[in-house]
Amino acid sequence: LRATEQPAVYAIVKIANICVNLGFNLFFLLLLPKLAAGGSGGVWEALYRPDFEVNYILISNLIASGITLLILSGNYFKMRFEFDRALFKRMLKYGLPVMIAGIAFTINEVFDKYLLTELLPVDIAKAEMGKYAACYRLAMFMTLFATAFRLGIEPFFFSHSNSENPRKAYAQITNYFVVLGSVILLGVVVFADVLKVLFVRDEAYWEAMAIVPIILLASFFLGIYHNLSVWYKVTDRTRYGAIISIVGAVVTIAINFLFIPKYSYFASAWATLAAYATMVLLSFFWGRKYYPVPYNLRKIFFYMGISIGFSVLSFYVFNRNLYIGLLLLLVFLGLLYRLEKEVLIKLIRGK
Repeated sequence: LRATEQPAVYAIVKIANICVNLGFNLFFLLLLPKLAAGGSGGVWEALYRPDFEVNYILISNLIASGITLLILSGNYFKMRFEFDRALFKRMLKYGLPVMIAGIAFTINEVFDKYLLTELLPVDIAKAEMGKYAACYRLAMFMTLFATAFRLGIEPFFFSHSNSENPRKAYAQITNYFVVLGSVILLGVVVFADVLKVLFVRDEAYWEAMAIVPIILLASFFLGIYHNLSVWYKVTDRTRYGAIISIVGAVVTIAINFLFIPKYSYFASAWATLAAYATMVLLSFFWGRKYYPVPYNLRKIFFYMGISIGFSVLSFYVFNRNLYIGLLLLLVFLGLLYRLEKEVLIKLIRGK
């Protein structure tokens, strides 16, 4: 669906999957125990099993995936199935490094939380990990944006790789990402104290709010990395993607091991930022060698610099003062509109 540029159908299928999964989780975990508690026997009591929560979650996932497969089954009946040995070898050569990169990426995403519980004293480890995980949640705005952008744009990267001037298009797409990402970075930082009330309910966790801009910036760099990674994907040099991700994982593990005992979750936040920044630099410099893309570095550094600078002023210098933060955000949006008016109009009109 993505490759054939049917994003609306793709989105509907994905949203349906999520709704079914969520619906069955709510049924199994909340409603079914109440229905079975009536003690009248019948189907509800037969379905219910005490201490079966993890299994219910897996069953909900399985049902949602099965329904998704059923919705898409018509596509499979239209296919002619045959085994192509040469294609299989090419796919393995391309895909195995991607799998390794995925494992390394998972280490970057989750290993810091594991190390927090292992490297800190037992009496504070759980609380520190809780604070970190709760405030890390505010980065989901950047993560969701970067993920949605990647899902939408990756098919474009591949389908236009043999067009007349794909590199210029890749550069322009990265510019769009940086512009929009800069707005999200500053916007979430400005409204951090508002968002924490909604997403970090336990006030004891607010102590870790100082990591929010760091984690947001790390997620921003990860999104930029996904845009830059087009060079090794379209040139079938995925082994470089694996190397880059492994280096990022090593940076994550090293910084966490060295500094968690002294700096707790601050070390984890900075490790995440350092890992993704390193991956961006490696991808950029290798990309210039094997598949140079004419990125507008002046524009990228300009918008990122102002967004990061205003974020630091709003969050750390003016201590999250909402009025000053709003003023800085309006200044940034005004500057963006003045410089990118024509591009923004085209984007809004879908051109």
